[in-house]
Amino acid sequence: MNSSRDGSIRIPDITDVLKAKKLLSGLVRHTPLEYSHPLSELTGARVYMKLENQQHAGSFKIRGAINKMYSLTESERARGVITASSGNHAQGLAMAAAMLRTKAVICVPETCPEAKKASVTARGGEYVELRVTGAQYDDTERTALKFADEEKRTFVSAYEDTYIAAGQGTLAVEMFLDEPELDVIFCPLSGGGLLTGVAAAARALRPSVELWGTMAKNNPSWPRAWDAGRVEPVEESDSIADALGGSASPKLFDFIRRSITGIADISEEDIAEAMAFVHKNHHLVIEGAAGTAIAALMSGRIGIRGKRAAVVISGGNVDDSKFVRILSAAVRV
Repeated sequence: MNSSRDGSIRIPDITDVLKAKKLLSGLVRHTPLEYSHPLSELTGARVYMKLENQQHAGSFKIRGAINKMYSLTESERARGVITASSGNHAQGLAMAAAMLRTKAVICVPETCPEAKKASVTARGGEYVELRVTGAQYDDTERTALKFADEEKRTFVSAYEDTYIAAGQGTLAVEMFLDEPELDVIFCPLSGGGLLTGVAAAARALRPSVELWGTMAKNNPSWPRAWDAGRVEPVEESDSIADALGGSASPKLFDFIRRSITGIADISEEDIAEAMAFVHKNHHLVIEGAAGTAIAALMSGRIGIRGKRAAVVISGGNVDDSKFVRILSAAVRV
């Protein structure tokens, strides 16, 4: 079962995550957990980067997308699927649709980078129809749900789904296989599917680990919800961390709030500087979402000296022109 009759979601447990890991074996990469000398020297911790920017389609999202698509019944696939995505889930779902020869309509907002849109159509080929609709992610999701109802398609959420979250949690299993004694994990947080999966796995494998969710200040949904104890409507602005657009999930909020240590909201300037730092010191391209996690670690706001810390580098899909502007603007690295 994925959800109950009232629309709530069954939070995945470690068994769900391990089942997903078995399914995904050979379909996704076990990405490196790379030790970072520069970040370790800067923070006084032993810092590792989980390089999901080296994953197929350039982000972790393919994990959940494939796990979900393989869970669908034949009749659900036959109707065709539809999803809403800021760009990375779209690419993962496009690949999964092509694998299973399932027609997929993928809706993205106007803020979706051109590189991500081009990748969606290239990876999905004849099985994918890309629709650009809505100024921000929440607008796009509402439209996709409307299309799903009108066109009788199977809606696949990018985050509010047991199979999606379990698939994302497989990256945490890999992290603990590579470094079993991690003390703290920094993980980008948007709707909450990634952190739900990471928390489900991490709490089972190492209950003492600290989990920090990171997001852009330009989208205050999680900080507002954290303070209020519930998800409330907020106004968001465009951010370098375009993959983190959209509201916190009311269905995942309670689990995440009781499962993580805290949240850190990051300014646009600090996101850019974190991206530039990683590029300068590791010659890696990371996108803004991953930049929030790096920036939270670099900020000194969270005490990690002497600890083993891991940062989820959630993706590396950023337009070349945008990345050049970010590097040019980041002056303190």
